[in-house]
Amino acid sequence: MIDGVVLTPLRQIFDERGKVMHMLREDASVFSRFGEIYFSCTHPGVVKAWHLHKEMTLNYAVIYGEIKFVLFDDRPESPTRGLVQELFISPENYLLVTVPPRIWNGFKSVGTQTAIVANCATLPHRADEIERRPAFDPSIPYHWDLQHR
Repeated sequence: MIDGVVLTPLRQIFDERGKVMHMLREDASVFSRFGEIYFSCTHPGVVKAWHLHKEMTLNYAVIYGEIKFVLFDDRPESPTRGLVQELFISPENYLLVTVPPRIWNGFKSVGTQTAIVANCATLPHRADEIERRPAFDPSIPYHWDLQHR
């Protein structure tokens, strides 16, 4: 597990009318402040990577579909520097992933349907606060292809 990344199991409350999917409350231990909420809709097989935020903390949950979410720590001072973390997130594995600043991250929609990823970020988006790299950047030791194990 990458230092500073927090995984929080989330509740889904079902009844005959449907369900409620909890995500983040102001009294949660991982909540620090509200900046913006957005939804990223990603078609099957599409990779959205790599990016890191210099100041913003991300709080991701997948409300529909499934993603392979990958993090890479290259922070010089981190005890987990060089570590790659891979998670599969969906309503069936419903959890909140809290990503602190300066962690490279990205995801790939897996399965047969468009994935909807919710992010409750601690700051509103600013172009000068984000860094990006291509999905297959050789400086990040990860390959997005399907792995048959």
